[in-house]
Amino acid sequence: MNIGEASHASGVSAKMIRYYEEIGLVRPAMRTASNYRVYGDDEVNRLRFVRRSRDLGFSLEETEKLLALWADKERASSEVKKLALDHITELEEKIASMKAMVATLSDLAESCHGDHRPSCPILADLADSGKTPRQCDS
Repeated sequence: MNIGEASHASGVSAKMIRYYEEIGLVRPAMRTASNYRVYGDDEVNRLRFVRRSRDLGFSLEETEKLLALWADKERASSEVKKLALDHITELEEKIASMKAMVATLSDLAESCHGDHRPSCPILADLADSGKTPRQCDS
């Protein structure tokens, strides 16, 4: 199948397929005599794996590690589990940070009159570069 068909079958855009090939995340496709890329089921399955990994928020580096573990039929599942648990920790930290941002912005929006006056606590807070962001109490 050509790159468009591989893109449709895997859910990865043709542009991203080319990028993943360029950075070595996936092997470059075989080429026809007229230099068109040709993809088989193995390549499409690998692209699906990459897409799902990225959908779950794994970085390119983590995805590369997962691909290597997937290919290694002698690997211990504990290695895969450790990667997943480490990623869960990162996601939880990001969630906590985003909740703190929501709390801060909510407080600022609540304190803003939102009327015709130029005074705006939201802009004042953004301008106060020495101030540290408020942390969520929960």
